[in-house]
Amino acid sequence: MRILHLSDTHIGRVDGPEGDRVDATDSLRLLLDALRHQRDVDAVVVTGDLADDGSVEAYTTVRDLVGAFARSLDVPVFYTTGNHDERSAFAKVLGDGHPDAELTLAGAERAAVSTVGGWRFVTLDSLVPGKVHGRLGARQLDWLREVLSTPAERGTVVAFHHPPIALDVSATQRVFGLRDPGELAEAVRGSDVRVLLTGHFHLQLFGLLAGVPVWVTPGVVNRIDLTTAPGTERAVRGASASLVELGGGTGPMFHTLHARDPRAHETVYELDEERTREIIARHG
Repeated sequence: MRILHLSDTHIGRVDGPEGDRVDATDSLRLLLDALRHQRDVDAVVVTGDLADDGSVEAYTTVRDLVGAFARSLDVPVFYTTGNHDERSAFAKVLGDGHPDAELTLAGAERAAVSTVGGWRFVTLDSLVPGKVHGRLGARQLDWLREVLSTPAERGTVVAFHHPPIALDVSATQRVFGLRDPGELAEAVRGSDVRVLLTGHFHLQLFGLLAGVPVWVTPGVVNRIDLTTAPGTERAVRGASASLVELGGGTGPMFHTLHARDPRAHETVYELDEERTREIIARHG
């Protein structure tokens, strides 16, 4: 199973200070063009923050651009919500986030199940409206346990937005990730879940949750640069995605793919310690 994993397209955003702006739609187009030579892909997964403004127009742009790319590979696309997304607009354009789901969670949350080549894809909804951090909650986790109670033929891929892991050196990661990782760990422990795919942090990160690999793919709109001084944050240009390979004797394997941007690594925005503390205090 080979998955192209994208996240944080943030369509509708024009980022950064004057003279160094990043257009999110251009970043997505640039990345999809860079990915056009990929072969033997089985699915595309986009883990949230599809729209920056939660508008129907933004979701339509994502659907049209990513959908056309996926059709060129003849593979399905699975979408999840993120903290910038708006559920009703997401649902109006993308439904439950699956092209033809076998099972969905009743209610407003966008969670669904599909199968591709014997692999079960489960998308969850970690969106907490008005907040930067994420939460899955008891209802979704109970539903997930029920789904996982019957093993899939090859195994299960679970995708959602907010990572259940964080680097201690990043103050924003510690505050803005998933708020109930322990409950998720109990839900997937001992199950057939082979990988948890997430986004949100705009950088690549790997860890384990209850022995299950967790992969955080970098953002499409920009990338967070952790070479800054402690307590600060810098975003740089550079649209990225991941290739995830499951199965075989060495899987899972993860490789980061970068678009060829002539202005890659240029600073988009930079937050000093005071500004970073203000953001954490307001949204933490």
